[in-house]
Amino acid sequence: MAPPLLQVTDAVKKFGMMRAVDGASFSVAEGSITGLIGPNGAGKTTLFSAIAGETVLTSGKVMFDGADISHFAASDVYACGLGRTFQIPRPFPTMTILENVMLAATDQLGERFWNTWFRPGQVKQQERNIRDRAREIIQFCNLGALEGHVAGAISGGQKKLLELARVLMSDPKLILLDEPAAGVNPALLDLLVEKLVELNESGKTFLIIEHNMDLVMSLCDPVVVLAQGKVLCAGTPQEVADDPAVIDAYLGEVVA
Repeated sequence: MAPPLLQVTDAVKKFGMMRAVDGASFSVAEGSITGLIGPNGAGKTTLFSAIAGETVLTSGKVMFDGADISHFAASDVYACGLGRTFQIPRPFPTMTILENVMLAATDQLGERFWNTWFRPGQVKQQERNIRDRAREIIQFCNLGALEGHVAGAISGGQKKLLELARVLMSDPKLILLDEPAAGVNPALLDLLVEKLVELNESGKTFLIIEHNMDLVMSLCDPVVVLAQGKVLCAGTPQEVADDPAVIDAYLGEVVA
């Protein structure tokens, strides 16, 4: 068997005396759509933040694509090919959709001021390439008609699609999605799921936090259940749904 794309081992994150993540271990296979579920306060978003380099684990290890990224800064994790979205989208509200997506491109020559003086032709050519790539992604995310609109003026569901578009600019190997269905109307949710499936079929790997159990059970396999900072179980959607400990901790009779 191929090694997992992501391996989290004995992850612990303390805040004072509280263990938000308490010895969690799980893996994400390349090419999968892995779900991460659990009740509010289970430690899911804290664990996401640690994987993405936005917070440092107290102990434990995060391996991504064969490299130990446990102590990488968020920018270095992003550069390695791991991107994430947020439960509450964080676009630059006064910038256009096109500008927001272009800004997410990595290694932009124009970010170094001397390049605008000594390599202006290369800077302009790269900017044209980035703009073309951003427009392709915006079209893929069904936001083409809105590319000139400021991000603060679009709907919540459209902002979720914009979050996805920004992540795709770095062509990541693994995408962490934090509650993509939250606050999204059914029509836009169907579109978002369609895009996730299309991306997965093209080779993208996903780890998804989600409370919409219909979406989890239809889209994710395997599913990892987190409770009180610990991995309660992991398996197929049906195995998780039938696990008595999961029902007690989280699902109740919803999928029993």
